Amino acid sequence: MDIRYSANPNDVKRYTTEELRREFLITDLYEPDTVKATYSHVDRMVIMGIMPVSETVSIDKGIDVWHNFGTNFFLERREAGVFNLGGPGVIECDGTAYKLGYEDCLYIAMGTKSVSFSSVDAENPARFYLASTPAHRACKTTFLSFADANKRPLGSEANANKRVINQFIHPEVLDTCQLSMGLTQLAPGSVWNSMPCHTHERRMEVYTYFELPDDNVVMHFMGQPTETRDIVMQNFDAVISPSWSIHCGCGTTNYTFIWAMGGENQAFDDMDNLRPNELR
Repeated sequence: MDIRYSANPNDVKRYTTEELRREFLITDLYEPDTVKATYSHVDRMVIMGIMPVSETVSIDKGIDVWHNFGTNFFLERREAGVFNLGGPGVIECDGTAYKLGYEDCLYIAMGTKSVSFSSVDAENPARFYLASTPAHRACKTTFLSFADANKRPLGSEANANKRVINQFIHPEVLDTCQLSMGLTQLAPGSVWNSMPCHTHERRMEVYTYFELPDDNVVMHFMGQPTETRDIVMQNFDAVISPSWSIHCGCGTTNYTFIWAMGGENQAFDDMDNLRPNELR
């Protein structure tokens, strides 16, 4: 498991490109029959990439749960949300199987002891993207198809930010402890996400970008509003955004990304908004 410690914004001002990428960028999430896990000490968010090919993969494969979490099983004091970004797959939770197609989502409740992942077709394996936050109460494990998401259109073609925010793990859709997740799709011709941008001092956030064609990238912007930095991101990369950091991006084409949040509240619009001309 890759451990990422909290970064002081005053220190980040002096980071080189490589230091910035090492602290905040998550790459190479999907390897066959492997759990690739990153533990961020920012609100103790865990990000996993799981791509089962020739076997059924347990959520804790290769992880020392007691050493890393001080619990007997991964979700003893955690909840999780999973999106499938690949071929058809199956997640089994305490003996109940859930089949996920492309961009379907599964919320897994705290207290779920056994979680495993498999693909329907080894030639077209599932890619399970998982985000997990600490939890203090058990909710209900729930399957959410793309049609179940609360859809919120935003932006405009004139500003190159026309998009639909699909809210899956969200208070208006289902009850969770603190985790919120959704999927934002940019329309053809639009390249900006989360612009005008914002911070939210009470929550952290992780973005993962996908549906980026070969040889295309997203320039992800982060940092304090008057000390902005950029990270060049490729298909399936993820990036950690501390509460003090802006988080927005501009692509060389349109793309899709998943956002995952954890922190003090679940109020989606609890943001400290910024005008573009306030950025430096």
